[in-house]
This record gives sequence, structure tokens and C-alpha cells, in this order.
Amino acid sequence: MKNTKRILVTILTLSIAISCDESFLDVKPTASITESQLTSQKGLEGALIGAYSMLSGRGGFYAGATNWLWGSILGGEANKGTNSGDQSQANEIQAYNSQATNSSVLEKYQTLYEGIARVNALLRILPNAQPTVSAAAKARIEGEAKFLRAFYYFELKKLYNNTPYVDETVDYGKGIEKVANNQDLWPKIEADLTVAIANLPATHTAAVGRANVWAAKAYMAKVLLYQKKYAAAKVLFDDVIANGVTSNGVKYDLVPTYGSLFRIASDVNSEVVFAIQSSAGTGTINNANPDFALNFPYNGGPAGCCGFFQPSFELANSFRVDGAGLPLLDGSYNTGANQLKTDQGVAATAAFTPDAGPVDPRLDHSVGRRGIPYLDHGNHPGVAWIRDQNYGGPYAPKKFIWSKAEEGSGVDKSSWTPGYTALNFPLMRFADVLLMAAEVEVELNNLGQALTYVNRVRARAANPAGFVAGSPTTYNVQPYPSFPSQAYARDAVRMERKLELSGEGHRFFDLVRWGIADATLDAYLAYESAKVSATPFSGATFTAGKSEYLPIPQREIDLLGKDVLVQNPGYN
Repeated sequence: MKNTKRILVTILTLSIAISCDESFLDVKPTASITESQLTSQKGLEGALIGAYSMLSGRGGFYAGATNWLWGSILGGEANKGTNSGDQSQANEIQAYNSQATNSSVLEKYQTLYEGIARVNALLRILPNAQPTVSAAAKARIEGEAKFLRAFYYFELKKLYNNTPYVDETVDYGKGIEKVANNQDLWPKIEADLTVAIANLPATHTAAVGRANVWAAKAYMAKVLLYQKKYAAAKVLFDDVIANGVTSNGVKYDLVPTYGSLFRIASDVNSEVVFAIQSSAGTGTINNANPDFALNFPYNGGPAGCCGFFQPSFELANSFRVDGAGLPLLDGSYNTGANQLKTDQGVAATAAFTPDAGPVDPRLDHSVGRRGIPYLDHGNHPGVAWIRDQNYGGPYAPKKFIWSKAEEGSGVDKSSWTPGYTALNFPLMRFADVLLMAAEVEVELNNLGQALTYVNRVRARAANPAGFVAGSPTTYNVQPYPSFPSQAYARDAVRMERKLELSGEGHRFFDLVRWGIADATLDAYLAYESAKVSATPFSGATFTAGKSEYLPIPQREIDLLGKDVLVQNPGYN
């Protein structure tokens, strides 16, 4: 049990005695929290941990910051999976047909604003901190809080574009209900990250899951990258790569083997820039990783449930390499013999030989496929672990799945499924930083430096110590010998992000900011829908100028009024 990773916050409830007359109005609450409790060091730290806790979504299947639905499924890396009837509100989301009344669209929106509300509540009381709270502690708490607020607003910006900006100066009854969504969020996000950079320490040795100054710098660089402010982003990326350390003081570096990134025993490592912290066996699943509870093979797999988040045919094919061990940047991985051999339509009792390769070895850490060892659970049996192969395809998720060796201490079995784990989820890791930095270098036409960063990531993938043992498939991944042009380098960096970060919630947002979402995703829909007979993509299409963002939830518009909240283009 990783009890150092999560501080439990007890929420005290107010109880009021009620009688038949008005004397109940004079009854004092029996369990209120006083301002002196809140403004103590312990109280402030508890409020801060409450703000951190919203990163995991607090139990909503699609609410957490992993963005497996919003970033990976919408990015074409995975299909919703399971069958058409389970969590049916997600069907319209993966078809780029989200309705403003969709419950999951609302849940995600409300979760992000709950995180912001917790930050704002903390910042309101922070100036009244007790004298025993040092100035350094106050500055650090403010830095962490504003880092989190920047993170939550960044998520809102990526998902919904501009939404109401509310800080600690606005509260209920003081104008919060009149804040419109007509302000650009980027300057607000940058302002909070500026404070975080100024106030945060380099290390948090007693609580390594907290954001440090290097996480703040890395996120500022990412925010600048999204705005195409390449020169300013480069300064920060250069600093983070050369000097950055984790919250426990370890210099940022790639871990030696790719698969170890997704193991509980090694999820606090040199690659973690910022992660959702999780623990099992604490007495509540709320401290475990709830976001992936649905995302295990169905009917006999490690958790026995529930068959969601099935990697797409298109993603699996992307790991095909040529004779030189390089990706097929021209998209030919989806044609002819380059397509991976699958067991789609092959009975569980029939013989099947997996694809012989060559493929990038990251395939078999990312995609569960028949005949290949599925961690230490034996070979993936194919259709026996797929709820509806005709609906979701033949593949199962493989990242963030617990192994048998981790089951005892790393799995929380106190709820309806053992899908709640102690596995941390990296929201940003060093490989992501290197590839964002490579992208900046390409756009600044520094192709040599971009090549160095990309090949550093590929060199780790090529480490044979990290290959899946017992696989009959040939693995081959080699460095790029050169980037002969800016256009070639751009394609190489974008493909490397797809291969390295698949299933980690980034792809859709990458496609949108690159301006290629419509062409890429319409091609994906055409290809993927031809592979399944009971297509989950009926009527699916990506509409440029609309599908880049989710609708503002109708419930929020109804509450505040159309004169305050304006719906995103293309939605009713």
C-alpha cells in the first residue's frame, strides 16, 4: 500500500436538529469547521490535498485527468469497446456527435470546476493563515494551488475552448453567476503558472506527488506550445531538459525499459513530471485509480470487467516498421500486408498465429493481442476476453493493467470490481517533454536538435531488455539517420508522439492543435468502421469548426442563461 502518496481528507458534515417550532434556528451546528482550523497549517494542507484529489475525477468513469475517452478515444487510438448498450452515452461521443445534454460531457465539466472551486476556496482563506504558518509555507501553498488552477483551466480550454474564468475574488452571491465565457483563458492560465514558477520549490521530499517548480515550467512550456509561441516555449523546454528534477530530487531522464513505466513498483521514477497519485487498501476506493476501472479485458481477464477502451485497428497498425526499423510515415501501415494480422472473426477454439512482424516493440506494451503474453497473466486468448468483437475489435488495453505479481498490495478489492489500483497515472512524463521540445525545434527549423530528442526516445524503445519476453513477433526499432526536411521531421515527431504516448490521453488534443484533426479522424473513421460488422461509428463524422470542442453542457446554460453562457459553434 502506497500510504505515502495520498493524504486522506475527512469531510465533516453539518447536522441540524429540527423541531416543530422555530427554536431549531437557534441550534448550533455540531460538526462545523472553524476558520481557525481551516487556517492552520494542517487545515490549509488538507484543503490543498482536496484540490489535488479532483485530478482523479473522484469516481466518475470519464471525469479524471487521464482523458482516456476525451484524448485517446476521440483521437482514434481506441474504440469505446465493450458493447453498444454499456455506457451508451459514450457512443455519441466517440462518433463526434456529442450532445449538450450528454451526462458525461456535463460530468467532466463539473469535475474540472469542482477542482477550481476547491483551489479558490483555499486561496480565499490563505491570507488569513495563522501566525504559525510560515511565509515560505504560504508561498508554496499558493504556488501549488495556482498550478492546479492552471491545470484545470488548461483542461477546460482543450475540451470546451473558452469557459467562464472564476478566481478567488468571485463567490456565490458576489457575481459568480454572471461570469460569461467570452474571455480568452490563455492569459489567465499563464498568469497562474507564472506565480507557480515563482513560488514552488524544486523538491517535495515528504510528499513526492506534489507539483514542483519544474512541473510548473514544463506546463508553461506546453501552454506556450499550444499557442504556437515556439521561441518562448523553447527557452523553458531547454531549461527543463537540462536542469529539471522530479519532486523527490531525481534528475529527469527516461527509465531504461518502456514497460516499467506502467508498473506499480516503479511508477515513482525519473520520468515523472506530474502524475495522479493512487493507493490501494486504504479503506476506500477513492484513493485508488478510479479512471481505468472499466478498462480491463472482459470475462476472465485480470479484473473480469468491463471490456472498454479497446485499442483501434488503426493504432495497432501504426506500430508496423519497415526493413530499416522506421515507422511508415506515409500511412501505408493501413494497406495490404502492412496491416497487422488479427484474430477478428477467429473462434476461440481455432488455431491462430500472431503477426510475425517486424513491429515497434512498444506495440506489445500498449495493445493486448491474441497469442502474445499479457503481462504475467498468460497469453492473451483473443475473443474469449472480448465482450463483443464485432463491436469493439480484437484488441484489449494493456497499459495501466495490473499484473498478477501486483495484485496483492496494488489492487483495491473493496468495491464491485478489482479495477481500482495503486498505479499512478503520469499526466506528463519526460518522454512527452522531449517530444514537445522536438516539435518546437522542428517549427524553429532546428532539425538536428529535433532529431536528437526523437532518437533519444527511440533508443529507450530499442532496449531489448524491455521487449516482451516470449513473443513470437520480431521487434525492430532504429534511430532516424537524419531529418532531410522540415516536413519530414514534422511527420516523424508527430508519429513518435502517437507511438510513445498511445492510450495516455494526448492524441486528440495534438491533432486539434496541429490543425489536422478533420482529415486524420475522418480517414480513421472510414478505415475503422470497415473493420467491425456492428459498427459503433454509425453516422460518425468529424466536422471541422465544431468537433474540435465539446458542447458547453446545456444544464449550465439553463442555470446561467444564454446571455451569460454562449454555446460552442455547431451545437444547438
